[in-house]
Amino acid sequence: MYVRVAVDIGGTFTDVVLERDGVRLTHKVLTTAGRPEEGVLDGVRRILDDAKLRFADIAVFVHGTTLATNAVIERRGARTALIATDGFRDVLDIGTESRYDQYDLTIEKPKSLVPRSLRLTVPERVDVHGKVRLPLDEDAVRGHVPFLRERRIESVAVAYLHSYANPDHERRTREILLDALPGLRVTLSCEVCPEVREYERTSTAVANAYVQPLIAGYLGRMEQALAAEGFAGAIYLVTSGGGLTAIDTAQRFPVRLVESGPAGGAIFAAQVAARAGEPSVLSFDMGGTTAKICLIDDYRPHTSRVFEVDRAARFLKGSGLPVRVPVIEMVEIGAGGGSIARVDALQRVTVGPESAASDPGPACYGRGGTHPTVTDADVALGKIDPAAFAGGSIRLAPDLSRAALDRDVGGELGLSTEMAAYAVAEMVDENMAGAARVHAGERGAVIGRYTLIAFGGAAPLHAARVAEKIGVHRVIIPPNAGVGSAIGFLAAPIAFELVRSRHMRLDGFEPAAANALLDEMTREARALVEKGARDAPIHERRIALMRYVGQGHEISVMLPSRPFAAGDADVLRAAYEKEYTALFARVIPDGAIEVLSWSVLVSTPDELPAAVPAVAPAPAPAAIGRRSFFDGRGGRAVDVPLYRREHLRPGAMVAGPAVIAEDETSTFVSATFTARVDAAGCIVMERKAA
Repeated sequence: MYVRVAVDIGGTFTDVVLERDGVRLTHKVLTTAGRPEEGVLDGVRRILDDAKLRFADIAVFVHGTTLATNAVIERRGARTALIATDGFRDVLDIGTESRYDQYDLTIEKPKSLVPRSLRLTVPERVDVHGKVRLPLDEDAVRGHVPFLRERRIESVAVAYLHSYANPDHERRTREILLDALPGLRVTLSCEVCPEVREYERTSTAVANAYVQPLIAGYLGRMEQALAAEGFAGAIYLVTSGGGLTAIDTAQRFPVRLVESGPAGGAIFAAQVAARAGEPSVLSFDMGGTTAKICLIDDYRPHTSRVFEVDRAARFLKGSGLPVRVPVIEMVEIGAGGGSIARVDALQRVTVGPESAASDPGPACYGRGGTHPTVTDADVALGKIDPAAFAGGSIRLAPDLSRAALDRDVGGELGLSTEMAAYAVAEMVDENMAGAARVHAGERGAVIGRYTLIAFGGAAPLHAARVAEKIGVHRVIIPPNAGVGSAIGFLAAPIAFELVRSRHMRLDGFEPAAANALLDEMTREARALVEKGARDAPIHERRIALMRYVGQGHEISVMLPSRPFAAGDADVLRAAYEKEYTALFARVIPDGAIEVLSWSVLVSTPDELPAAVPAVAPAPAPAAIGRRSFFDGRGGRAVDVPLYRREHLRPGAMVAGPAVIAEDETSTFVSATFTARVDAAGCIVMERKAA
C-alpha cells in the first residue's frame, strides 16, 4: 500500500487529496487563517477517516500554499531591515527608474516591504568581476547591532553590490550578525538570487527575509504536528517553478513558495491537456480568493525567471514588487468566489480584489459576512445548490445572499435581486476574460485557438461565459476540478533550479571557466534534489541566458549536456541565432553575443500521461431534477436540468443550458455549449454551431 497526501491552502478553502494505489479521495475544509496548520490537520484527519487509514500510513505529504503571497499582499510579514552597500540605501525606491504608466501624473509605486528608516548601509565594494575594491567594514556591521535590537528586527536582508560575483562580504556579515543576535533570520542576496540587476536582486532578498519567519515558523509547526500524529514519511513543498523541494530548503528560501499553489494548478492542467491530446490550452483556475490564468503549449506551462507580487495596477508590468526566482508564468487577479462586490462612486458594479475569504466568508455562509460576493451571486442566479455546497459540509443560506445583494448592489442601482446578481457575475467574468486577453497578448498568442481547461472551486461555474467572451470554442472540466491544484502537486517532480550570473562574451569564450561554474551549480542543485529523490533517476537541464551586446534582455538557449570544448563558441552562436530567429524572424549578422547568466535545473522525471481514446456519443441519463436559473440576457428565470457528474458515463451528451453537480463544485453549461464526457471522465463543452 502506497499512500500520498497533497494539501493546498487557499485564501478560502484548504483542499486535501489522498491517493492510495491509484485510487483518489478528496476533501475541502475552510482555511483557518490564524493558524493554517489547524485547517490542514483537520482536513487530513477527515480524509484519513474516509479511507480508514492513519497518519502513519502516509508515505509522502506534499504541500503548497499561498501564505507567502498573502503575507506580502497584506503586509503581514516580519519586521525586516535591509543592509546594503554604502551609497545604495535607496535602491528599492529608485528601482529601474522606469514608470509603469508613463502619462499618469498620480502614479502609485508599489510600497516597499522595508521602510527607509529600516535600511542600513556599510562601507564595502566588490567590482563586477568579483575583485574586492573596498574591504568590508566589520565594525560598521557590528555598529548596527544595537539598532536592530532596539527596533526588534526579526529578519535582515543583506544585499551588497556585485555579491553574485563574490559573496564573501555578505557571508561574513551574516556571521557577525548571528554572533551578536543568534535568533535573527538573515537572508543573503548571493544565495537567494545570485544574479545581476541590483534592484531585482535586492527586492528578492527583501521578500525572502520578509516572509521567512512566518513560513519557517509555520512549516516547523506543521512538521511537529504531523510527527505528533504519527506521520513518519517524507514532506515536500511545491515551489513556484512547479517542482518539489524538501522542507529545510523551503525554510531557507520561502520566496520560492510565493506561487506554489497556482503552480500546482498549471501542472494539473498540463496533465489534463496531455490526456485530451490538446497541445495548446489556457488553464483557468478560479478558487475562493483569486483567479489564475496560464498558457500551456506542447503540454508545458510557460515559465519565467521573474514575476511581480502585489501590483499597484492590475495588468501593468512594473507596478509590483519584482521577485527573481524560477516561476510558472501566469496572470493572477483578485477574482474568486469570495471576491466582494460593491457599487463605486461612478455607480459602476465592481468586484474584488478584496475577498471575504473563509472568515467571515460570503454572506450565504452565515458566519457574519455582510457584503455580497461572487458566490452569493451564483447562489442567487441558481447555479449552486445551497444544500450540496462543498459536498454538503457547508449549508448555504440563499436569503442572506439575496439580502446582501439587495443592500449593496440592487438597492444602489434600482435593480432586482436577480439582475444585481447577474451584474456581479458579468463583471467578474469580464475581469477574468480581460486578464486572459492581456496574458495571451503579452505572449503573442491567438487566444481563440486555445482550449480552456477550468478547475478550482468556482471556475466550472464561470468557464462557459468566460469562453464566450474570449472566443474559445472548447472548454474542459476535468474530474476533481475543485481540488485541481492539490492533484497537480502529486504529479510534480522533485526539482531545484539555480541561476547565477557570470558574464562571458562568445568572442572570448572560456570553456574551462564555464564548465567549472556549471559543475559547481549542478553539485549544489543535485545535493538539494537527491535528499528526496531516493532511487528515482535524476535529469539535468542546462541553459545559457544570452543576448546581443548592448541589448537590455536575454533569451534562454539550451546547452549541450556534455562539457564545453574548444570551438563551442560557434555552437553557442548557432543555438542563440536559432532561438533569436524564432522570436524575431531575423538575426544581426556578425553581432557580438554574450552570456549574462547560467541556469541548471536538476529534477526527477516529469512524465506526461498518454492521450485517451475517443468514445462514441451516447445519450445522458435522465436528469435528477430541475433548477431555476436566472438568464440575465433574457431577463427571466428558466428551468434547467440538473445532473450528477458521477451518473454521466463516457460518451454521455448534455445540451446546455444545464447544471452538472458534484461534491467539490458544479459545472454550468450555458445555452451556447453542448457538453460530453470523454474517456478520462472530463466534461468537454463544445460551442454549438451558429
